[in-house]
Amino acid sequence: QVQLVESGGGLVQAGGSLRLSCAASGSISRINLTGWYRQIPGKQRELVATVTSGGRTTYADSVKGRFTISGDNAENTVYLQMNSLKPEDTAVYYCNAHLVITTGPYQYSYWGQGTQVTVSS
Repeated sequence: QVQLVESGGGLVQAGGSLRLSCAASGSISRINLTGWYRQIPGKQRELVATVTSGGRTTYADSVKGRFTISGDNAENTVYLQMNSLKPEDTAVYYCNAHLVITTGPYQYSYWGQGTQVTVSS
């Protein structure tokens, strides 16, 4: 019914940049909040950044000043621009959206399948 598809992951050298995309499709009435999370094997998934439909953003301290989250409400797409990447940014990055489907009225949380980001030193 609803799909989140991430893209843009890959291998990059330390100091480089990547841009992740998360496209939501399906029976969507409204997306209220979208976030990027990341997970390293054996560790808990951690929040990286969020953006509301109104454009309000939050960031983990570890990525402030390096990562920028932005959204295109018309396209139901959210981006994560990652600059000055460090080896410790290596993880699987997941997109998460809190949205209302067309049959409404409740909000549900959906996850993408994840995209690998690897930063070499």
